Amino acid sequence: MPKEMKRIQFVVSYDGTEFCGWAAQTGRRTVQSTLREAVRRISGEEIEIVGASRTDSVAHAIGQVCHFDCDVNIPPAKWSRVLNKVLEPDIAVVSSKEVPNTFHSRFSAMDRFYRYRILTDVRDPLRSRFVHEYGRELNVPLMQQAALALLGDHDFKAFTEELDPHVENTRRQLFSFDVRQSRDEVWVDVVGTAFLRGMMRRMAGALLEVGRGYRSVEEVGKLLTEERNQLQWPVVLPAKGLCLMRVRYGRHPKDNRSTDSRAASK
Repeated sequence: MPKEMKRIQFVVSYDGTEFCGWAAQTGRRTVQSTLREAVRRISGEEIEIVGASRTDSVAHAIGQVCHFDCDVNIPPAKWSRVLNKVLEPDIAVVSSKEVPNTFHSRFSAMDRFYRYRILTDVRDPLRSRFVHEYGRELNVPLMQQAALALLGDHDFKAFTEELDPHVENTRRQLFSFDVRQSRDEVWVDVVGTAFLRGMMRRMAGALLEVGRGYRSVEEVGKLLTEERNQLQWPVVLPAKGLCLMRVRYGRHPKDNRSTDSRAASK
């Protein structure tokens, strides 16, 4: 009798500096391919790992979620321990558990929480891999005002990089958007259903432009309308300041592809 396949979920943390993003690429070190190789070394099986978010090259995560199917007789909670013995120091499996086969890391997610960090003080070598080093004070109250315009369901076309060919819908919903000073850093914290490629980094770029006086609060709202075509789109800030903090699932997560086509984005 064949063994029963189990679906295993990981929560993964990584310093993205030496990774070419999440998605596997031939000849390049990525998070997905690194995890896949580690599981293969432990299990002897060729498996596919599915992630909740396709983070950019150099971007980081402390709460990336992924899953895979296998029939290896390893207790689900022990996968994290055995994998961390073979993974390199810049990536770790924080936790592991068995989930129902209806669970999907990407399509079962309720929302994703990203943080972008901007350093407003002198360069700090101990943080330089994880922050955008702007090095000057910003008008945080104005940035907070501009962020309010981005809350809700909008067309974020002006806040993307080059779109994947299959992405036709550029509307996304943001549930919370917080900009605050944390000592010598400004944190841009955003929770939303899903994010277009480069969306988080360009939103942070728009707010940085507001904070330094290069863009008005009103103009940020106009970028969500057809007026975007008459405006200069915001700068895309470096990926090193971006971190995926958390992916949230409901009590009984299931694959939502049939009910929410927008979950197909990261």
